[in-house]
Amino acid sequence: MSVLVNKDSKVIVQGFTGSEGTFHAQQMIEYGTNVVGGVTPGKGGSSHLERPVFNTVAEAVQKTGANVSIIFVPPAFAADAIMEAADAGIKVIVAITEGIPTKDMIFAKEYIKNFDVTLIGPNCPGVITPGEAKVGIMPGFVFEPGRIGIVSKSGTLTYEAADQIVKAGLGISTAIGIGGDPIIGTPTKDAVELLMNDPETDAIVMIGEIGGNYEAVASEYIKSTGNKKPVVGFIAGQTAPKGRRMGHAGAIIGGADDTAAAKMKIMRESGIYVVESPANIGETMLKALKGEPISA
Repeated sequence: MSVLVNKDSKVIVQGFTGSEGTFHAQQMIEYGTNVVGGVTPGKGGSSHLERPVFNTVAEAVQKTGANVSIIFVPPAFAADAIMEAADAGIKVIVAITEGIPTKDMIFAKEYIKNFDVTLIGPNCPGVITPGEAKVGIMPGFVFEPGRIGIVSKSGTLTYEAADQIVKAGLGISTAIGIGGDPIIGTPTKDAVELLMNDPETDAIVMIGEIGGNYEAVASEYIKSTGNKKPVVGFIAGQTAPKGRRMGHAGAIIGGADDTAAAKMKIMRESGIYVVESPANIGETMLKALKGEPISA
């Protein structure tokens, strides 16, 4: 079992023939992901990367049986692309696009509540189940199969965490880059819950950043499970000044509870193994798996 994507996933690419869609679709195909086609309005009936191109997601689903979509559509049209995918019956939507207007995402997120769909992103690196499927823009070679799940707001830190886990002699079950925008489809808690309920995931790395309350909510959930799986946590932005946006649109300290220090305190109180630097993720995960004290 895996979370969200696996070797049986049938993936389509929205924005297939654009430069970004083309590059990353090729990378996904080379990784072994089952990319069954793509969508570019007006180019239906043609072929691209030896895969069929469709005018609509509905047509792509009908002809290929696709159940996963990855979106490389420009910001002005990306929210519509998300809603179109949900309408067509796609079960997992991965929105890579950065810069989608917040008001568009508010509308899209409310709209897709009516469907049996999981949205990852936007402004995210995607999802990877190593050795099975890469639905995103992450460098696949960093990830090795294993039993450690990763949930991260940051793309770069997703890769760093994976590298640390692999160097510790462990591997990854599924890594989920949830995205750093203020409005995203799957907040930290929901992603952690997927991995917490996955029988092939033994422990979880949770990477957050300043701004918002996602990490606090996730920490409360982890504590409520009785810490049934060990979690190693890191918060980026420990030196960020108040009121200044750092990188992601959602990474801004709005109040006392938004700071890295406040989040790390909540995480520690919830039984999470908190690290001060991502360089310590691997060694700390080894301690967590052995059940060593958090202060060790």
